[in-house]
This record gives sequence, structure tokens and C-alpha cells, in this order.
Amino acid sequence: MNARRRLIPTAVVTALGLAALSACSSDSGSDTAANAGTTDKFDVVASFYPMQFLAEQIGGDHVNVSTLTEPGQEPHDLEISAKQTAALQESDAVVYLKTLQPAVDEAVEQSAVKTKIDAATLTKLEDHGETGHAHEGEEAHAEEEEHAEEESALDPHIWLDPVKYAEVAEGVGAALEKADPDNAADYKKNTAALVAKLNTLNTDFETGLKNTDTKVFFTNHAAFGYLAERYGLTMEAISGLEPDSEPSAARIKELQTEAKADGVTTVFYETLVSDKTAKTLADDAGLKTDVLDPLEGITDKSKGDDYFEVMQANLTALEKALGAK
Repeated sequence: MNARRRLIPTAVVTALGLAALSACSSDSGSDTAANAGTTDKFDVVASFYPMQFLAEQIGGDHVNVSTLTEPGQEPHDLEISAKQTAALQESDAVVYLKTLQPAVDEAVEQSAVKTKIDAATLTKLEDHGETGHAHEGEEAHAEEEEHAEEESALDPHIWLDPVKYAEVAEGVGAALEKADPDNAADYKKNTAALVAKLNTLNTDFETGLKNTDTKVFFTNHAAFGYLAERYGLTMEAISGLEPDSEPSAARIKELQTEAKADGVTTVFYETLVSDKTAKTLADDAGLKTDVLDPLEGITDKSKGDDYFEVMQANLTALEKALGAK
């Protein structure tokens, strides 16, 4: 994707903070990357929540999983601290998604970690840059065509498609089996259990979204291309692949027109970025608003405590907005 280079500095972690985080990790088995390499378990550093969840579910009691992206931090904006870089060097494995977080890509490339698991190589990434659809009689706007061309890139949001996420899970499981053969049997069993749950989730989405009044939904940024494609929907994103990219006036006008033409009832926004543009569009077009979570992190604002709970909340929100039968 056209990765953003503007980075937000990470807060300096004090020695007292590290001690507190270390104490927490003994209970949860997951923490910030500052604690990687400090346990007797197989230490895995994950780039952000979807990769962390896979490592935890597959690794179980055999792994100590830490994350580079703090809960509540927008992953695209991540900058790696010196302490995180040092901890990454001490880890046994890293699970990341190349192109989503340029700072992580650079740190991983420069690290000596033996097992580097890139989720982008475990399934097929697609170009969802030109989102949306045209209506008969509509004129093409040169500005919108230019916008679409700029946004044309491989979409990294594979975890929002349960089928693709299952493919990644299988790849992560195989990599852990190879890297830590003493516990390979448990990794294989845990991977199979996770894939089975993802298959069930896929069935839930297929059933829930099969018959709806409309197939079009509006969302804050273009994170749901794989989900829309999987279940026969059309995602119309206010912004592009980057959460804080600004939509043009022509794009806003186009969405207002499409809302009427396609029976759109709801503009979805998300928890980790500003909802201002989404709510402004909804007010101007007389639409409702709701949350569709791209699951880039779990916070106290999330409608669930883990991937599966939030995805079920997303399904419920889509069923309501699309008029599921």
C-alpha cells in the first residue's frame, strides 16, 4: 500500500513502567514488546493486535506474546522505540504484516530474529483501491479518478475476512511448529481449533448477510474491502486505505447521492480514529451512524474483549444497517 511516512513519537517507557508491565505479563501472557526475551517460554513479538491474537491462540501456554502497538494506538502511526527495537532483537519470533506499519518493517528487516513470520506472504493480498460502484447516468469526476488511482494499492486488512485470516493462522501455526518443534503437536492442535472457529464465523457472516435490503455500506476508511468481497457487499469508503486521509468535496457529494440511490441507512465509523467526517456526512445526508470496528486494537471502547466478540458485533451492526431478513 502507499504507506504513510508521518510517524507519531512513542512515549518514553520508564524503568518503573517496565517493572509494572513485567508483573502484568506474568498474569496475562501478553504485554508490550519491552518484555520480549525475558521469559523461559518461546518469546513472540507481534506487530499489532490481529497478529498478537493469532500468536496467543496458537501458541497457548508455550509462548510469551508481546506487542509493538499499545492498546488504543492507531497501528498505522506506530514508531518503534529504542527499547522495543532491543526487545525485538531478543525475541524468538516476530509475527507482522508487511506494508501496514513501515516502522515495523524496517525494524524487522534490520533485526537478527531467526523466525520472521510475515502474514502478507500467507494469503493473497488484493487491490481494493478503486472502491465503490457507479450508477447509470453518473458523470466521472476527474478528481475522483485521480483519488482512486492514488489509493490503488494492495489492501493489508486481511484479518477482517475470516477465510483469509484462517489461511494466515495456518501459516503462523506451521511456522511456530518449525521454530519450536518440542511443542509442535500443541501448535498444530491449537491452529486447527482456531481455524474451526474462524470457519464458523465465516458461516455466521454468510448466513446473516445473505438476504438484505441493500448490499452497500459506508465506512470511515477502506478497511473492509475483503469482508465486502467475501459476502457480496459493496463498501463505500469516505477515505482511502489510510484512516486519516481527507476525502474531497466531490467524494462527499458522491456519497450523498449514492446513499439515496442504494438505500444506505448508516455511516460507520471506528474507535481509533476521529468520527467527525463520518458524522458530518451522516448529518448532511440524513443517515444514522454506528461503529464498524476494523479490529486494529482492543480498548475499553471495543464491543467485545477479543477478535471473535468484536467480529460478531460487526456482523450485528451490518445486519441492522443493511436490513437483513
